[in-house]
Amino acid sequence: MSNLLSSNIFYNTQHSPLGAFASFTLGFKGSKGGLGLELGKPADQNVFIGVEGDQRGQFGCLPFYESVLDESTRFDIENAGGESNIRLSQIADAQISRTLTPGTDTWAVSTADSQSSAWSFTVHAPVMTAPNPATATDAELKLAYVPALTAELGVDNTGSASPRRVIFGFQNSDIYRQMRLLDDATSEFGTGNSQGIVGIATGDSVGIAARARGGNGAQADGVQIWSAQGFSAEAILSEALPFNRAFGIGSVGLLVAVIPAGAKVTLRFALCFYRGGVVTTGLKARYFYTRYFTDLESVAAYALDNFDALRDRSAAFDGRFAASGLSDTRAFMLSQAVHSYYGSSELLDVELNGKLELMWIVNEGEYRMINTFDLTADQLFFELELNPWTVRNELEWFCRRYSYIDTVRFPGDATEYPGGLTFTHDMGVANHCSPEGRSVYEKAGLHGCFSHMSHEELVNWAMCGLAYEHKTGDSEWLATALPVFQDVLTSMLNRDHPDPAQRDGVMSLDSSRCAGGSEITTYDSLDVSLGQSRNNLYLAVKCWGAYVGMEALFASLGDTERAAICRDQATRCAATVCASANTDGLLPAILHENVPSRIIPAIEGLITPHVLGLTNALSDSGPYGELIKALRRHLSAVLKPGICLFPDGAWKISSTSTNSWLSKVYLCQFIAERVLLEIPLARQETADAAHTAWLLDDRNSYHAWSDQMLDGVARGSKYYPRGVTSILWMT
Repeated sequence: MSNLLSSNIFYNTQHSPLGAFASFTLGFKGSKGGLGLELGKPADQNVFIGVEGDQRGQFGCLPFYESVLDESTRFDIENAGGESNIRLSQIADAQISRTLTPGTDTWAVSTADSQSSAWSFTVHAPVMTAPNPATATDAELKLAYVPALTAELGVDNTGSASPRRVIFGFQNSDIYRQMRLLDDATSEFGTGNSQGIVGIATGDSVGIAARARGGNGAQADGVQIWSAQGFSAEAILSEALPFNRAFGIGSVGLLVAVIPAGAKVTLRFALCFYRGGVVTTGLKARYFYTRYFTDLESVAAYALDNFDALRDRSAAFDGRFAASGLSDTRAFMLSQAVHSYYGSSELLDVELNGKLELMWIVNEGEYRMINTFDLTADQLFFELELNPWTVRNELEWFCRRYSYIDTVRFPGDATEYPGGLTFTHDMGVANHCSPEGRSVYEKAGLHGCFSHMSHEELVNWAMCGLAYEHKTGDSEWLATALPVFQDVLTSMLNRDHPDPAQRDGVMSLDSSRCAGGSEITTYDSLDVSLGQSRNNLYLAVKCWGAYVGMEALFASLGDTERAAICRDQATRCAATVCASANTDGLLPAILHENVPSRIIPAIEGLITPHVLGLTNALSDSGPYGELIKALRRHLSAVLKPGICLFPDGAWKISSTSTNSWLSKVYLCQFIAERVLLEIPLARQETADAAHTAWLLDDRNSYHAWSDQMLDGVARGSKYYPRGVTSILWMT
């Protein structure tokens, strides 16, 4: 492992079930993790994971809690109370190591002497194909979508002549739900409820469970385990009377296990989430998993009964990941990104027209916007790799509910010209589904952030649709989607110029929805170099890629007329871009305007022909060879300190902004290395080390994976799913 990664292992990582919009976040020191449901940030709970040391009654714990005053002072106000965690001590950093993959996160604790116990804690997350509910069996769907994770705590007590206690629990931070036990906890050692389960929970929403007896999730022979609730870990661990373990107003819950002397044991836990009933507004929807599970207890029972199968769900992907040969830094960034993607995933049953319709959602990290389309276009590569049906589902929802017809205008001119079909920026926010044809983000009359992204989302639909059809060969879908492709082409042409003779392949008109403002791109928080849509170099090459892809699609269907139109538009766009280069080979960020900025994402649009296998379009000797050579010259010219490189070698996506987006950097790195064949290994490694350092910086690492880095500090797009563009490194 690189020195960079071994020097800071205390960064938050999200661990999440498929489609549950839930996360067990862990890794940043202090009360900065825990079990969260539908949050745009960590739950900020004390998490207690520890093993009793040689001094009985004292526990060495991973450093994921903070000492606080005993909560009893809220009730017994004349007594001062004391420290709540005095029986706990945090293990020294030097004794802790960490191994992260897309599917597992393991913390290993070494010992300073032969009498102490070495132990480890592992969380398993499901990086797997999300099965299509339209074709999968109930057994497959339950196993994939159960809102639970598995965790293992392994303790080696073979060197001790005494039993040793182990704790795993958390302190409730939800002011609306009370901590409770999942069992009666009335016996000397918890025997569990009717299904042999012991556990702790916050209301009906999140909890940790274990099997006290019986079932496939049972603990090893001789292990005693019970649950307890109290004002503090200290209060629980010093309690002499088993009856008092069910103290119902305490905010701390622990599972306590006793490991026999001389035993080596791996304890099994299920981390469970649940939200029943209608969970949305705007549209009525329930979590898909509620088809199979009625409450938190049913989730826990199933997870423990099927522990081995759940634990092993990521084995296939982790095997591919291990064989991919990624550098340590890229392996880390990909792992972090995959974990954060799943933390934003959500699968709903929507009540629509008297029947249930599936809706696959990827929430936008801290912002929690639903299926933000410009994120969908970047998460495309990951979803096509694992579960292409989710791409179809997203595209269909954009067509059926989140599209509209507009007119277009030249800047400064109120004359309206035909526009056409386009799509909204998103489908809602925080489980509120926006009205038909509307996003929650886009406003009228603006020239920057929060304006409309009509043209970009139009091109995104084309890009995603082309890639889905190429990957799957889904002829049924194509039959229904072909009219949409035809309308997309017409709309793109109208946004170029109303007079066909004056078209140059580049967007020149803004949507009338802007009401005198101007459209923006996904790079909404950057300056004009990437923020403005009209005449933008980034968007121009992205349009070129869409035209190239649609030409191939229409030609394959025998529609020679539309194929010829697409070819003509791609040719015009390529000529426009090439003609804008200066004598140094640099291309302007904004075509036809006096904007001095230079941008790396000029090359981003090359990804569409690449994923479609249109290698001739990307060849120096192909029909667009001059464009490919111009983009290669441009990239070489901008990847220099003071232009589009930070002093440490990190990539700066615009020469006039220090706001650089990691998801887009990963995508452009892939294009530079695999399509343009431009970046030597030493430069790759320098950039990767710098980008890794951003994520590991203590100012950033609380937020798990984050996208927008302003001078290397996460200022936006935190706790974010978009980093799975890095899956391209594995292809």
